Amino acid sequence: MKLFLFSIICFSILCSSNGKSARPIPPVRAVNLGGWLVTEGWIKPSLFDGIPNKDFLDGTSVQLKSVTVGKYLSAENGGGTIIVANRTTASDWETFTLWRINETTFNFRVFNKKFVGLDIVRKSIAIANTLGVAETFEIQRNPRDLNRVRIRAPNGFFLQVKTEELVSADYEGDGGWGNDNPSVFLLNITGRMQGEYQVTNGYGPLVAPKVMKEHWNTFIVEKDFIFIKKVGLNAVRIPVGWWIAHDPSPPKPFVGGSLQALDNAFSWAEKYGIKIIVDLHCAPGSQNGWEHSGSRDSSQEWGQTDDNIQQTVQVIDFLAARYAKSPSLFAVALINEPLAPGVSVQNLTKYYKAGYDAVRKHSPTAYVVLANRLGPSEPRELFRLANGMTRSVIDVHFYSLFSDIYKGLTVQQNIEYIYNNRTAHLRELTTSSGPLILVGEWVAELLLKNATKQDIQSSKYTQ
Repeated sequence: MKLFLFSIICFSILCSSNGKSARPIPPVRAVNLGGWLVTEGWIKPSLFDGIPNKDFLDGTSVQLKSVTVGKYLSAENGGGTIIVANRTTASDWETFTLWRINETTFNFRVFNKKFVGLDIVRKSIAIANTLGVAETFEIQRNPRDLNRVRIRAPNGFFLQVKTEELVSADYEGDGGWGNDNPSVFLLNITGRMQGEYQVTNGYGPLVAPKVMKEHWNTFIVEKDFIFIKKVGLNAVRIPVGWWIAHDPSPPKPFVGGSLQALDNAFSWAEKYGIKIIVDLHCAPGSQNGWEHSGSRDSSQEWGQTDDNIQQTVQVIDFLAARYAKSPSLFAVALINEPLAPGVSVQNLTKYYKAGYDAVRKHSPTAYVVLANRLGPSEPRELFRLANGMTRSVIDVHFYSLFSDIYKGLTVQQNIEYIYNNRTAHLRELTTSSGPLILVGEWVAELLLKNATKQDIQSSKYTQ
């Protein structure tokens, strides 16, 4: 039960707009079962504890400073030419993102999404467009000082900085870890990711299936549904990843088994009279680059081709077909938190039309949830589309986090912000001519140091 209570911080409330529905529906109060079928490390950090060398998971962002030159490695022009060591400060071009092959070997992705590679003939370090043996490097850490590393190239030699403009792979690596060794770099980790890709690729194909099966079988269980019913909630929102449609053999590194867990959830929901909102949290290519969207390295590539839009429609079709006859299927959320401007409203609209048709092919009654874009976007940009769809809902997320707006606010100021700003936002959205509105996520947490339990509860009740 403890794990479930940790996930109860996200709530969902369906609010009907004035006069829109011919037959008003009762309010839907749902707990979000986050961290279960889509991994989010902040929800269950211990899930990552057994991964060897877990500092270096996919998507880890690193900066490397030469101890002899005293400057950072950089992909010249963001990538496309050579690697240099001439930057006194580090920013985007000086940041490399890891693609993990195993616990010691990696690809280094640069700013423009190309890769660090070895020119085997010249033994120089360059930029490659594709991946192969020449783009595979081993990271060695000083066991006495983990912030000191050396990087072994595929030719067996270590990278060394000869000059600010010349980084080569021809050092034999027998010079120790001191500041006089040109192959030693100071490591600075600037970002980590702990999502489904990271946990499954981190454990690898032999261990990951066992770890994930244990997690799925214990994190949410039938007793949690009994508890949900007991406390007066009437629905659950279950995030899922696109790979669930390929169960039991999804593309690597994802592993099979989450579909059986979702089947269990529907069985329990039917037993205790609970509704389910199936939420596609992860779309192929990632719709926002965040770990909870299944991203490997923070790249956001969903919606940029017809192929991954069509692949996502097929996932929705699979889910709708599988659960359409269940009395517990309440809604299908087509995608979670698409991020503007990387996801254009044109491509999102194209997908929503096709996704809506996929649901309707199997169910005339399930609600279809269309998520507003996060970032720079118009709050009502989906209204015209949604008004043309029967039983459609617009999803908005209300967090008192992730913005400088909340920094320095007292508890009372947070409460006033919710009452004034959030109320105004909801009033703008819930119009007599508009669609239904779902507050798909909010959280009982404040961007406030030393907040007490009473502070958190006051904010929760306000929301």
